[in-house]
Amino acid sequence: MSPEDRRKKLQELRLELMKLRAKQRTGTLGNPARIRMLRRLIARILTIEREEQLNIRRGSEKSA
Repeated sequence: MSPEDRRKKLQELRLELMKLRAKQRTGTLGNPARIRMLRRLIARILTIEREEQLNIRRGSEKSA
């Protein structure tokens, strides 16, 4: 996934999370586990972006 795709996906996930939190406050939330899943997806994307900023390689190096 390209950095631009990740940013777009991150924006979509944050918007969905905001909508679900509003539903939670009104008591109409159907699947509360979805909030947790979205938070974790957002964290994963942010972690990948931060790793790229720091030039940390993921999964390509093997330990000796």
